[in-house]
Amino acid sequence: MDTYGIGGTEVKTDANEAIQEIPQNRTLFVEKLTQDQPIKPEVVTGLKTIEEVFEHYNPEVEVEFEDTDGVGRKENLNFKNLGDFGDKGITKQSSFLKDLHTEKDQYIKIAKQLKTNKILKAALENPEAKASLLEAMRALLTEIEESK
Repeated sequence: MDTYGIGGTEVKTDANEAIQEIPQNRTLFVEKLTQDQPIKPEVVTGLKTIEEVFEHYNPEVEVEFEDTDGVGRKENLNFKNLGDFGDKGITKQSSFLKDLHTEKDQYIKIAKQLKTNKILKAALENPEAKASLLEAMRALLTEIEESK
């Protein structure tokens, strides 16, 4: 709301100057980063850098992951800098997510082989060769399971 005084000049203020809009292809994720409930509001002064803010508040959150069998697994994630909020930072902290990332990489390699390996493509198109390949894979799986 603009206020005017006697002999004053109007100075328009631009409220959007310090606020940057989130691009349309981004998602804003807001989450409580500690399990502790605040007892009362606290005014903290003297924090000048983001690192000091992280050091003071030491944000952490307990997350429950669920695997394909429906089994839940809890892990504690700590945030020491802004990089910890990205997919690489969160994956680095979580053994569950590391395993998923490795599995994803393996699936990508298999898909790449299926697209580019001409010998494998030909074997999968031939019913006899496909049956032989499946038989060999089953034998390998059995051998791996027995060696555990």
